[in-house]
Amino acid sequence: MAKGAEMKAPHVTGQCAEVLTLIRQHQPLLSFVLTADHAIPEAAARVHDLRAMGFYSLGSPKWPYPGFLTGTEGRGA
Repeated sequence: MAKGAEMKAPHVTGQCAEVLTLIRQHQPLLSFVLTADHAIPEAAARVHDLRAMGFYSLGSPKWPYPGFLTGTEGRGA
């Protein structure tokens, strides 16, 4: 992986992008509110997908700390 590549958030599209936007706008936000009020039937699965992409916080900060994806945090690289 190129140096600094772990600092770039993945490109998020579709329902994942919609869920991420709503969470950031209205947090805290429960998944059943996304399902019922915003008509996103698989909201909990989309949150899981976002976490699998590496989003450890769906609010702020917007992307994990340096080295999160490469496991190099704290090594002074």
